[in-house]
Amino acid sequence: MAFNVTQQLISDHLVYGDLTPGEEIGLRVDQALVQDATGTMVMLELEALDLDRVRTEIAVQYIDHNLLQEDERNPDDHAFLRSAAGRFGLWFSGPGNGVSHPTHQQRFGRPGATMAGSDSHTCAAGALGMLAIGVGGLDVAMALAGEPLYVRMPQIWGVELTGELPDWVSAKDVVLEMLRRHGVKGGVNRIIEYHGPGLDGLTAMDRHVIANMGAELGATTTVFPSDAEVRRFLASEDREDVWRELVADDGASYDLEEHIDLSSLEPLIAKPSSPGNVVPVREVADEPVAQVVIGSSANPGLRDFAVVAETLHGRYADPGVSVDVNPTSREILQDLAKGGWLFDLVSAGARVHQSGCLGCIGMGQAPATGRNSLRTMPRNFPGRSGSHEDSVWLCSPETAAAAALTGVITDPRELSHEQGIAYPHPKLPQRASVNTAMLVKPLPAEQARDVKLVKGPNISSLPDFDALPADLEVPVGLIVGDDVSTDEILPAGAKVLPYRSNIPKISEFVYHAVDPDYVERVTALREDGGHLIVGGDNYGQGSSREHAVIAPRYLGLRAVIAKSFARIHWQNLANFGILALEFDDPGDCDDIELGDTLMLPGLRDAIQRGNTVEATNSRGEASYELRHRLSPRQVDMVLAGGRIPLLRGQIDAG
Repeated sequence: MAFNVTQQLISDHLVYGDLTPGEEIGLRVDQALVQDATGTMVMLELEALDLDRVRTEIAVQYIDHNLLQEDERNPDDHAFLRSAAGRFGLWFSGPGNGVSHPTHQQRFGRPGATMAGSDSHTCAAGALGMLAIGVGGLDVAMALAGEPLYVRMPQIWGVELTGELPDWVSAKDVVLEMLRRHGVKGGVNRIIEYHGPGLDGLTAMDRHVIANMGAELGATTTVFPSDAEVRRFLASEDREDVWRELVADDGASYDLEEHIDLSSLEPLIAKPSSPGNVVPVREVADEPVAQVVIGSSANPGLRDFAVVAETLHGRYADPGVSVDVNPTSREILQDLAKGGWLFDLVSAGARVHQSGCLGCIGMGQAPATGRNSLRTMPRNFPGRSGSHEDSVWLCSPETAAAAALTGVITDPRELSHEQGIAYPHPKLPQRASVNTAMLVKPLPAEQARDVKLVKGPNISSLPDFDALPADLEVPVGLIVGDDVSTDEILPAGAKVLPYRSNIPKISEFVYHAVDPDYVERVTALREDGGHLIVGGDNYGQGSSREHAVIAPRYLGLRAVIAKSFARIHWQNLANFGILALEFDDPGDCDDIELGDTLMLPGLRDAIQRGNTVEATNSRGEASYELRHRLSPRQVDMVLAGGRIPLLRGQIDAG
């Protein structure tokens, strides 16, 4: 049988199930990626599992999100993570070394490997021919302990690329075109595999841009072949020895087919406040701009910064625009300096920040009230920037540079037509400034066992969660609409994320921007059996942060009933014992009001017998047919109150 690249990767790592779309499969995990916003929970989970040493071939703890040191909380967590990396056998990438995804591609990624990461943009590693899947922290912890990674076998969506990108159009416009066509739900339960002759014009870091924002399409992951370009990239990083060719077999097919003629694309931009709200730049030209931010894992390559630098060369940014540059790795910062691009950026008025996620996760760089911010970032959900009222647009480096010069949203092609600026083609070095000084190797096992975990006063243990009751009769604590993101469930940013290792404290911020009374209302219900939430389509899209599940569970959330769920959040709900149910008739959602009490008698028996559940509304006694999509393994987890209580019970039972 002729296999495409995705089928080859899955077949090589399959330990449970088969390649039937929709069925649960288990995959052997080669590598793992953890970042600091989610890593404290992962390390506390490893401690709870009493793990001696990680069992993946490579595991790396990155410090890239929580870099601001307003007080002792973030540095305390960094010290904890460094000690945990030493204790459990992970590499440690310290603050300032770089954003996890591009740094991992530079230093650790290898074609043909699988990777689980506690960050939704883990899928960026697909640029190297990897099967890299973003999941919740507990799934990563279990993979580190040697357990398979369980996912639903997706459909494989083949996207053929032909032609060449025109001047002033780049890789970001390719994935924005996918979002323009399909929106933020278009990739749900699918793996996107790019192929075709158009790949010849896309570098490994260009492919990273496209693979990274597959997460915004809702895709399980994105896969590219490992070809001569991947070999060239790895050679530039002094790692050609890990290269292997990985291409689709002759005659390979896909479950779905798509075609993009790269030569037909134009500059695109995602309007506030969704990555799926994409239009041509020319349609929104002349909107005033107050901020431009260059960087993030969605545009991490040296070329992305160099294009901006060469566009601004010898010119000065509009005085009304703050130009912020976030180098994505220490290596790229060095190469920017070597190539003279850093000089051009600073000379043009840019502010250069440390290597990290920063404004992408709301760690500083918040936009001013009522002012537009153009960013080369992957997400623009409401409030994600750190400001309650934000107006964030997502665009390519070319479009960002044009706005920096003109002070308004500008089709970058107009720079050539009106200002005579030639499209830059930066000459990049054949060999990168490889720098491993801030990478700490795992300790030998005998030394690692003597490492003590360093826990500051802000680090608490995981709460204990009880089993699902036989019957459920609880009030509706909140009703939300479609496409609710994990940023809205539990925001990130400088105010909230420092409490990521303190569940009682971080729980005070759950749904704060959506309903400021939610926490007080449901806290009063916690001792009486808890509450449930009613949602619309694509509930829980966005970040993989499991805090958006653990904190509501701490507040007494027992079930979420929605029209549909985003993949990672749905998995996280099951991991922590929250039942995810979907309306059989989506119209029933509109019949439920805040404060209604829903009765689900015989719930435990119902979800064990099959996938349908009936709920009755005490107001008017209307009934609703509900269904779940849990595998038998996940049903056991929910019944036990979560994956950790289930494991403890299995250990107690011998």
